[in-house]
Amino acid sequence: MPLDLSKIRALCFDVDGTLSDTDDLYAQKVTRLLPRFLFRDPARAARRLVMWIESPGNALMGLPDRFGLDDELAALVNWMYRHRKKRWKQYLLVPGVDALLASLHGRFPMAVVSARDEGGTRAFLDHFNLTRYFDVIVTALTAEHTKPYPDPILYAAQKMGVAPESCLMIGDTTVDMRAGKSAGAQTVGVLCGFGEEEELKRSGADLILKSTAEVGKLWATTSR
Repeated sequence: MPLDLSKIRALCFDVDGTLSDTDDLYAQKVTRLLPRFLFRDPARAARRLVMWIESPGNALMGLPDRFGLDDELAALVNWMYRHRKKRWKQYLLVPGVDALLASLHGRFPMAVVSARDEGGTRAFLDHFNLTRYFDVIVTALTAEHTKPYPDPILYAAQKMGVAPESCLMIGDTTVDMRAGKSAGAQTVGVLCGFGEEEELKRSGADLILKSTAEVGKLWATTSR
């Protein structure tokens, strides 16, 4: 279904692969470690592995929620983040994201909707001074269930004072698309992260863009 801009009143952004480009660094390192005789496409396998490690919901696709284990899994991720001896000090921003958020700030209420832990999400946002752009930050433990369930988007919509169907969910994985569609929101899949165009379309993406930075072009000739 084509994107209907007239219905959009609020924006929800995933973090890893959508705002943050940092995981590409880890994927490159993992690629070098994977034995070529086991993986036909080591680069693709490495990207999948990093995606799963960073956001467990991407790997398990809601399985913990079905068994009532989502809180425990997210709590484990939080604990590991707090107790690991070496914190990641290097962060990368998807090119053009800062300018995009600045241009949209004040035009739309905006939310971060991430399956990552709270500490890691806020550390990234604070590092680039992006927290100021968002009205609500939803992470793994915020809502009763995490993505791909609709709960995080429903929570964000409520906090922003809009109907879920008035939200646009922007993300790079099938988990983001499924969560958005389950909440009744429209969805945009971006190819600057870990998702692939065909799988994003199959998961219900209303529009595919090469990069998150292109989101602003949707309203380039539209006044609100």
